[in-house]
Amino acid sequence: MLGGKSEDPNEFSDKIFSFRRITLAPIIVLIGFIFEIWAIMKKPRDAKNKQE
Repeated sequence: MLGGKSEDPNEFSDKIFSFRRITLAPIIVLIGFIFEIWAIMKKPRDAKNKQE
C-alpha cells in the first residue's frame, strides 16, 4: 500500500479507498493465485508426442 500515507496524521485521505486498492489489486492477486494453482495441477505434455 505504497503511497497512501498522509503527511499529517490528523488529516483523512480518501486515497486509501481508491479503485486500485479496493477492487483492482485483489482481483489481480486472485488471478495470480488461480494461475499458480492451474500451473501446478496441469498435466505435462507427453514427451513421445513432442519427439515425433
